[in-house]
Amino acid sequence: MTEFVKTEVRGTTGVITLDRPKALNSLNPEMARAIDEILKQWRDDDTVTQVVIQSSGKHFCSGGDVRAARDGVLEGRLDEVDTFFADEYAMNLDIANYPKPYIALCNGVIMGGGMGVSAHGSHMVVTEDAFASMPEMNIGYITDVGMSWLLQNLPKRPSQALGAFLALTGYRLSPDDMLATGLATHKVASLDGVLDGIVEHGPGYLDEVALEQGESQLAALYSDIEATFTGSWAEIRERLDGEFGEKVQELTKQASPSSLVAAAELIAANASQDLAGALDNERRLGAVMVREPDFAEGVRAVLVDKDQAPKFAPEADPSKYRAVLR
Repeated sequence: MTEFVKTEVRGTTGVITLDRPKALNSLNPEMARAIDEILKQWRDDDTVTQVVIQSSGKHFCSGGDVRAARDGVLEGRLDEVDTFFADEYAMNLDIANYPKPYIALCNGVIMGGGMGVSAHGSHMVVTEDAFASMPEMNIGYITDVGMSWLLQNLPKRPSQALGAFLALTGYRLSPDDMLATGLATHKVASLDGVLDGIVEHGPGYLDEVALEQGESQLAALYSDIEATFTGSWAEIRERLDGEFGEKVQELTKQASPSSLVAAAELIAANASQDLAGALDNERRLGAVMVREPDFAEGVRAVLVDKDQAPKFAPEADPSKYRAVLR
């Protein structure tokens, strides 16, 4: 176990609390392993009928600890980095296949690995101040934790084009966007008392406190997304024009050119995969990406020096990424 993951059983509810608020609850290898271990334990424990994951602080989870991964790359500990991502993806699959209600209570930032420990569950509850995003293009990586599959298989809006748009642009989904697509199941005004209600009454309590869905800004972009985000990144880029094109260019202005190429290939490949196959593709492609200079440079610019001025390599040919995908 780790000091950054607290666990307890309240009645018949297993409660996991991410407790690394100074790092916006980003998941390090020990945290990912701790979550997976306790989930396996509770899965086979008949006295635990449901699981809730929450966080301390103002933000649910900002992602995986890619700063630590970058350190591993720079220090030549590539096997450890590969193992971290593989373990995290195995945990994501376990959550998606969990046989008991798995309820994520999410406030503030839900990014990267935070999506992996929330969106794959049976219930994802978001507060009005929450937003979700997959911003991996800006750190020279690819859309992972199963989101390269889930974002194109959203319950209320399954669409390969939408998945590509969300993956490549890092678009920030509002609570109403999350409800409109089915990424989230419930929106609440506050998480105060929600855990207590679930412990006492079960998941059905969420229906009693949920707010109505408001207007989704993402929905207004659907027609442009469907007309634009199919095929390779080169093909997508060729179609960008007008106001929508300007919006996409603004969203991707700090992205690694090669990450955009690689992520587009990943989305296309995973259109014909199930979640397990998609996670395996993410693992394969991710191992390529962390070994390229854009990963270390992107993490440096965004999370280490925080100058937001990465010097990325020229755009790579997509064939090098296609070669590792199934």
